[in-house]
Amino acid sequence: MNEVEELSKVDLKSLPALRHILLSDLHQNVLKNLYLELGTGPVLYLLSPSYSVITPTPNETISDFISKNEALLDYLKEYIIQNLAVYSVLLDVNSYFAEQNNYVVLARLRERDSEGRRYEIKFYTHSPRELMTNYKDKIYIGRDFIDLFHFKRKYFGVKEIVNSVKDQYEALLDKVEEKLNEPLEYKSFFQEMKESVTELRNESLLILQSLPPYLDFSKLRGKDLIEINSQYRTINHFLIELTDEVAEFENLLRNNNENNFVRYVTKYKKDLANAISYFNIKIIGCLNDKILNLKAKS
Repeated sequence: MNEVEELSKVDLKSLPALRHILLSDLHQNVLKNLYLELGTGPVLYLLSPSYSVITPTPNETISDFISKNEALLDYLKEYIIQNLAVYSVLLDVNSYFAEQNNYVVLARLRERDSEGRRYEIKFYTHSPRELMTNYKDKIYIGRDFIDLFHFKRKYFGVKEIVNSVKDQYEALLDKVEEKLNEPLEYKSFFQEMKESVTELRNESLLILQSLPPYLDFSKLRGKDLIEINSQYRTINHFLIELTDEVAEFENLLRNNNENNFVRYVTKYKKDLANAISYFNIKIIGCLNDKILNLKAKS
């Protein structure tokens, strides 16, 4: 874990200016109540919205980092929320849980070997009254990926989603021997999931190669939009098929009381469900709206 070290190297003046985005009340409230989790060495520090260290007891490294980088942390939090507003539906589809917890959301950053540029962020929500006493009871709501120096995402960020699906499947495999009571009993499920994950990734990357990385709607014709929409819908279908398999696997694990492993499968299913919602709402929904508006004008 090297997030504190890598963020210390980032010059705030070198970062692009924050976009002017009108955030919904949901995103505004989460921004005000956003906790950050940053690692240094083996320790993960939880910072309050005002950057006091909640846990564990701060050392000189984290205290010095916070005192020198409050403006950078302000930028980081707003940048995270803007990314969620434009390129995610995590908060939208989990708004009930966030609102029940007074919009308290925890953002756990993991630097992705990019010298402080790219991060994977896992998001959780938690009751503010029990955050100190029952931290482990936090609710996982999803993950996202940000590039501090490049806000606009190629292919709506689909390539990152597809690669993450593969990475998370491999992370599941790493836990099999330790967490499953009877690993061999589920061999067929892992094989089916592997085949679906491989098909999703290979076919999706082929499709993306045929599409423009960024869409200029002012230059696209109606038939072009329809074809692009169809291609993204195909990727979504692969996600839906994989989700059905994972859900079946999850149910079997629960019936067999494989409690030490099933929670990781549930988290994986959550990531897949979030991806499907993102396709339906932000990609296919957006393209459908553009297509209908073109037809209305013709």
